[in-house]
Amino acid sequence: MKLRLVACATVAIGLLQAIPGAASADEAELAKIKEQELEEVRERISELKQSMDSAARERDRLTAELEKAEVTISTRRIRLKELERERSYTENRRVELDRTIDEREAELAEESQTLGDQLRAAYMSGGQERVKLMLNQQDPATLGRLMTWYGYLNDYRAGNIELVRDRINELARLRGEVAAEEARLEEIARERYAELSTLDAAQEERKTLLVSLKTRIADEGREIDRLAAEEQDLARLIAELTSILSDYPITSEDPFSQHRGRLTWPVAGTLVHDFGQPRVGDSLKWNGVVLEAPRGREVRAVYHGRVAFADWLAGLGLLVIVDHGEGYMTLYGYNETILKNAGDWVAPGDAIATVGDSGGQPRAGLYFEIRKGTQPVNPRTWVTRRPGN
Repeated sequence: MKLRLVACATVAIGLLQAIPGAASADEAELAKIKEQELEEVRERISELKQSMDSAARERDRLTAELEKAEVTISTRRIRLKELERERSYTENRRVELDRTIDEREAELAEESQTLGDQLRAAYMSGGQERVKLMLNQQDPATLGRLMTWYGYLNDYRAGNIELVRDRINELARLRGEVAAEEARLEEIARERYAELSTLDAAQEERKTLLVSLKTRIADEGREIDRLAAEEQDLARLIAELTSILSDYPITSEDPFSQHRGRLTWPVAGTLVHDFGQPRVGDSLKWNGVVLEAPRGREVRAVYHGRVAFADWLAGLGLLVIVDHGEGYMTLYGYNETILKNAGDWVAPGDAIATVGDSGGQPRAGLYFEIRKGTQPVNPRTWVTRRPGN
């Protein structure tokens, strides 16, 4: 399946390719235009997010502080994973260098032994092999052959000396690289410790904020009002995103609507809240499903599309919204980390986030929702396949 921001783009490229010498320059210009369009989309979404953040702060200071703490936790976790990859690579590189040093040291020992044998032989012969050969031989032909052989031997000995010198220099270089990798490992360890300290502080702050929020909601008896306000925020976000992305429509040879009942769940988990079930009392119902899953498990896109939103939203925490065209969007909330940016293209099965408990959730899981325009639809009529099948 092919997805395009502007339907005529592919046709334009095809026409340009038919013109000798024009294709490369005009394709580069078209790519530049598309990049500018992407930046424009991101800027407009960023402005929308700032506007919503401002309104949320005025309404609820604690929620704004929770956002700050959870975004910090997400950033630190992503950096810790990067550091772990760097540490693993550096450690493997050091092991590889140590193995190479062992091999070169063995080669150096063998070459040094050979050179030592040659030098001892030269010493035992009195150190004047060429003169003795010339004085002891009567047959000029024999003398010529011996002198040629002696020249070869001398060249071989000189080559061995040069080889030993090269091995010594290479070992010095390799040991320098090992020292550099060890210094990098120490730097990674220090940075990891600092990241862990920041993460721990953010997690403690989050715990305190959650207690405060729970106490305030219980005191005021306004949980329904809070959930209703969060639903309104989401509805506004969807409506604004639809307006912004209408200027950059998705066209597809294989539309999302044709895959009803054939999509794969974004994560393997246990259903704990179903679409249409009451949330609080009878006035609010679940617009999606909640799947309980282990923290850190990868969340995957259910179909081709473009990331319309990748940020924090009250009630849903770290949220990814993917636009699939035809007015369809899928929402992935409660994430621990977000792996994509607004404007990125995704394919079915692409990792877009990791399972978490952001948004003040009591346990790790994924909130998943499908919308047609601004209306939520039952995901269980669309998504039937288990991950891995």
